Amino acid sequence: MKSHPPKGRPRKAAAEGEGASADKPLRAKSPSASARDARRAADHALRTGKPRATPRPKDGVAKAGATGTPARDAHPRRGAARLERAAVPARPATPVAPGEGDRIAKLLARAGIASRREIERMIAEGRIAIGEDVVETPATILKSLAGVTVDGKPVAAPEPTRLFRFHKPNGVLTTERDPRGRATIYDRLPRGLPRLVPVGRLDLNTEGLLLLTTDGGLKRQLELPATGVERSYRARVFGEVSQAMLEDLIEGVEIEGVRYGSIDANLERRTGRNAWVEMKLKEGKNREVRRVLEYLGLQVSRLIRTSYGPFRLGDLPVGAVDEVLQHELVAFRKTLK
Repeated sequence: MKSHPPKGRPRKAAAEGEGASADKPLRAKSPSASARDARRAADHALRTGKPRATPRPKDGVAKAGATGTPARDAHPRRGAARLERAAVPARPATPVAPGEGDRIAKLLARAGIASRREIERMIAEGRIAIGEDVVETPATILKSLAGVTVDGKPVAAPEPTRLFRFHKPNGVLTTERDPRGRATIYDRLPRGLPRLVPVGRLDLNTEGLLLLTTDGGLKRQLELPATGVERSYRARVFGEVSQAMLEDLIEGVEIEGVRYGSIDANLERRTGRNAWVEMKLKEGKNREVRRVLEYLGLQVSRLIRTSYGPFRLGDLPVGAVDEVLQHELVAFRKTLK
């Protein structure tokens, strides 16, 4: 009797030495699947800060590049490469010993980026970096601004310091912006000027000479009482005043616990109970001139700053601005303490 094979589809013979599960050889991952795994690993590292565990290849699975042909994994897509670089810790900046450089806040202010106080806020917000390292303290010491970025943009090498005279009008604030929407000096300055910071402040109702500079370091130097830069004012007052009363201010005066230094005051002219008084001082404390005159029983109806150091208001029109000549600025800086 002839034997007949079983009905149905014939099965392929199993490979020698292997079980039925090895009837079909294992396939290697396609290059596109390998690149996809690389991108997923990079995404995981970016989210968690830890590298994703790479599964060991199973027996029979071909490794990338094992055949001698470069696998696509060796050249991942640009997006995956960026993610992998972001997951690698950045090389820390080389510290500089004190005395060998300046604080980063000082250097950035000198470069005209912002005032020191604004730069300190920017550092606290993580907006300033050296290379890929975010700066954590404004006391970081650097020799230069090479490699420093603000909001991801490189800081340009500082240009020579520039100084401008501005005739501040009455009723304008010496600030960058006002929450109440009042006019500021920046609303009055013409367009096309570099970024400028004011040297000191003039009150809302004080007019006259306001110096503006591109250098935050110069700004601070001119404001410090220890520098001893003289400021001159003219005040129109109402009340009883005499030269003898004003001469007493040469010794200074204490008002409500605040000590004001020596003030050289002179009575220019008087008409009835109205008078013009000239005052010269070197401290420039907040509202100093007004408070001293009010202490003498006088009402101030107008206050004009006429000079700051060697720079005078002169006949500069109200609201106008002009630049101090570079050689004059250089000569003046040599006289500073």
